Amino acid sequence: MKAMLTVLGSGTSMGVPTIGCDCAVCTSPDPRDRRTRPSIMVQWSGHTVLIDTTPDFREQAIRERINRIDAILYTHGHADHILGLDDVRPLSFRRVTGGSKIPLFATENTAQALRQVFRYIFDGDYKYGGLAQVELKEVNGPIEIGSAKFIPLIVNHGDYPIEAYRFGSAAYLTDFSSVPEETMRQLHGLDILFLDALRHHPHPTHSSVSQSLEIVERLKPKRAFFTHISHDLPHEATNASLPANVRLSHDGMKLEFEL
Repeated sequence: MKAMLTVLGSGTSMGVPTIGCDCAVCTSPDPRDRRTRPSIMVQWSGHTVLIDTTPDFREQAIRERINRIDAILYTHGHADHILGLDDVRPLSFRRVTGGSKIPLFATENTAQALRQVFRYIFDGDYKYGGLAQVELKEVNGPIEIGSAKFIPLIVNHGDYPIEAYRFGSAAYLTDFSSVPEETMRQLHGLDILFLDALRHHPHPTHSSVSQSLEIVERLKPKRAFFTHISHDLPHEATNASLPANVRLSHDGMKLEFEL
């Protein structure tokens, strides 16, 4: 079945422009160089699933006119991937959901981070206004939502294992410095592959452009897109240097694929 992937955010943890920076990318007039924190949305047959809720989720949701969510899948519990959870609130109210809670799929480590940061949501003793109506569900195998299946895959964020996801002919790998062989074996035959590509020079917890290009060469997806991009990579100039089937993603990019 046909589905649409929307890039909600394509930037690194500090976003681009970065506060206090006047480099060429942070001051660029190219709208593709404006990068909110990294997240995607997958939509099909009336369903909407998010992967991560960034600190920029409110801005992203308004820009994309998101009016309902069926589920949120989390990659890990770092601030740039979870801090938008409170902004899910208006999408979780009864008038939108009919009374059901939005499921949040997370590993135990990520669930623990969510419980700590958003204690007022999960402890249920908050007395001062509306709470996001959400419920945690453990990631322990493929996640079925409607007629779609999201397969969790392990990648290494430095020495910290986190989740990537394959769904149909697409896969989303963010915040990784290495990809285990077992995960690589599950990433063949892709139409769309999203890969972390922070910058050109190496980083201890993120993939570089050259590292991600090596993965593209090995897996040979039809199309590859880089995300979690820092202000070291100008959009137009970087794309000009990449192979024809590889591009930097940008906020608001929409890609059709087979789910």
